[in-house]
Amino acid sequence: MLISPAYAQAAAGDPASTITSFIPLVLIFVVFYFLMIRPQQKRVKEHKAMLDALRRGDRIVTNGGIVGTVVSVKPDEREIQVEIADGVRVKVMRDMIASVLTKTEPVAAKAAEEPKT
Repeated sequence: MLISPAYAQAAAGDPASTITSFIPLVLIFVVFYFLMIRPQQKRVKEHKAMLDALRRGDRIVTNGGIVGTVVSVKPDEREIQVEIADGVRVKVMRDMIASVLTKTEPVAAKAAEEPKT
């Protein structure tokens, strides 16, 4: 025959050898988790927090490279209005914002602005 008897004898295998053969696969998965999956999840969480903190007046950069100022933000909508030049306003999907260049300061309460006598 063409098949060697040595191949047939090696097929029985030891249960301990099958467990040790899975150890490298488990180690590779652990390394991928800590080097790739976990940092990506952290970046996604930070990006979502940045999008939730958008306010009118923030200067932003879109994924397409367009720089503009946020004109209108509604928390229940997925799109925001951005002014990219004087009088030129476009609607941009909230998820397509790459970064916030400058943040505006929150508006102070009227009680804090009034001088005390």
